[in-house]
Amino acid sequence: MEFRAVIKKSGNWWIGWLVDLPGVNAQERTKKKLLESLKIGAEDMLNMPLKTEKEEELVKIEV
Repeated sequence: MEFRAVIKKSGNWWIGWLVDLPGVNAQERTKKKLLESLKIGAEDMLNMPLKTEKEEELVKIEV
């Protein structure tokens, strides 16, 4: 899978977030570390178990 990330240097830090997965963001000292952190954040978000209520159904949608 590929996700789009917005990254930028802010002072001594690199900051970024994933456009396609809201809530995945990171701040690191190097660009390389930032990209690694965003990847880990995406993996964590996608692997997080979801619980549904009685009247809800969890489905997968392929794009």
